[in-house]
Amino acid sequence: MHRRIIRIGVPLVAVALTLGTFGGVATASTSHSSKPTYTIAYEGPLSGGNAQLGLNMKYAVELAIRWANEGKTFGKLPFKLQYTEEDDQGSATESPTAAEALVTNSSVVAVVGPAFSGATKAAEPDFSAAGLATVSPSATNPQLAGEGWNNFFRVVADDNAQGPYDADYIAKALKLKSVYTVDDASSYGSGLVGALDTRLTHDGVKFTHQTAPGTTQCQAGTGNVQEYGALASQVVSSKAPLLFYGGYYCDFALFAKALRAAGYKGQLMSDDGSLDPHYVSEATRTVANDTLVTCACAALQNNAEDNAFGTAFKQLAGFASGTYTPEAFDATNVIISVMKSLGSHVTRKAIVKALHKVTYAGITKTITFEKNGNISGKTIYVYKVENGKIVELGSTLSLIASS
Repeated sequence: MHRRIIRIGVPLVAVALTLGTFGGVATASTSHSSKPTYTIAYEGPLSGGNAQLGLNMKYAVELAIRWANEGKTFGKLPFKLQYTEEDDQGSATESPTAAEALVTNSSVVAVVGPAFSGATKAAEPDFSAAGLATVSPSATNPQLAGEGWNNFFRVVADDNAQGPYDADYIAKALKLKSVYTVDDASSYGSGLVGALDTRLTHDGVKFTHQTAPGTTQCQAGTGNVQEYGALASQVVSSKAPLLFYGGYYCDFALFAKALRAAGYKGQLMSDDGSLDPHYVSEATRTVANDTLVTCACAALQNNAEDNAFGTAFKQLAGFASGTYTPEAFDATNVIISVMKSLGSHVTRKAIVKALHKVTYAGITKTITFEKNGNISGKTIYVYKVENGKIVELGSTLSLIASS
């Protein structure tokens, strides 16, 4: 598996087309010698408090499409690709509307996303009914793979892998006996912390659990920033040596500041929703330093392949590759790879069927899917904020082995 450094960093000119996908049949328009043109869409948060996570993925999708059209990734293609997007703000309330827009856009043959678990859960019934393949770079709630959605795929390990690995790291590498766990009430945060808590019990680690709904300042939550002061005092009183937060960087930054202001001296730890430099800048470097963050994503390494990708991404996006950028690139390319294998028989239905059989060597890993759409293979990495920068420490298994 390739391992990558988190560098928390034109749309393509659209080609006019008319493409029908009713009844699972795609009929692309052509003009004389022109190739048929198909659209790959991205759905995720492009605005709101956690928009950076969505932007990390959006530009990766665009880059994959650009390189494919230029013949850099797959050689000569029998079709052209174009890009479209829908902003769901990472919200379960907004995502069905975004999904409907993509489903009814007859040019769209596959979707990268949705990005967040709650948004995915709310949107997927529409995608499933339409037989439209969705390949998420980042939605990790375990329940998503148990709904019987034949069109659903993801290129990252779910929370049933990450939560237990996090717990084992806390118990066996950090060697702690008690933890305070908090989730943001989202499908993502609650699912991850639920899996973490279950494994903590197995590992003999005592925990106190609280739910602090994501704030209206950061996301489509019901909480308010004032809640963090009272919760921080409870955490301090508990004397727990580690606080684990399941949620996204915007709220975690607010909570982290409240914790330090309340005098909490323990270890701060979170998940991939917080793996972004915006956590550091919004919490402030002083507060964020030494925070641990885990992710089912590795970091770009200093090799020719990763450097070429990182350079091209930054030129396109205007900022460096970030959390789930390479995964979004791979999610797009696995779609394109099966489209190429279909030749002149590209349809929504055919893409779904082909994804169930695909083996694709991406920049993050070799991608094959289990029957329920989960990625085969599970590795969780640990990151730490050091001097205001997010650095990779290694996999949970390697860190446990060396402790």
